[in-house]
Amino acid sequence: MLANYFPILVFTAMATGLSIVLLSLPYLIAKFSNKYPDKYKQYECGFEAFDDARKPFDVRFYLVSILFVIFDLEVAFLFPWAVSFGTFGIMGYSVMMIFLLVLTIGFIYEWKKGALEWD
Repeated sequence: MLANYFPILVFTAMATGLSIVLLSLPYLIAKFSNKYPDKYKQYECGFEAFDDARKPFDVRFYLVSILFVIFDLEVAFLFPWAVSFGTFGIMGYSVMMIFLLVLTIGFIYEWKKGALEWD
């Protein structure tokens, strides 16, 4: 009767062994990897990685990130609309075109104001 449970025991042992290997491998790689100074250089937001946390930095980073979120949400609304386009009819089409028009006007406004120019 115990022979019926042998595959489960083998599967459990393999899963445990693989888990231990996959959890310890990044630790070993990080321990023996070379440290290089480029790792601590400026990243996305433009300020030093290990500096005073209260140091002010350019607000344009926030503006670009908010614009990304807005247009990312636009795409998130476009996919379900495109999949079920046939069921909405002319009303669904016109509502989505108004939505896209408002977003396009906002994008043009930001562009004309120079919000996307990075000096």
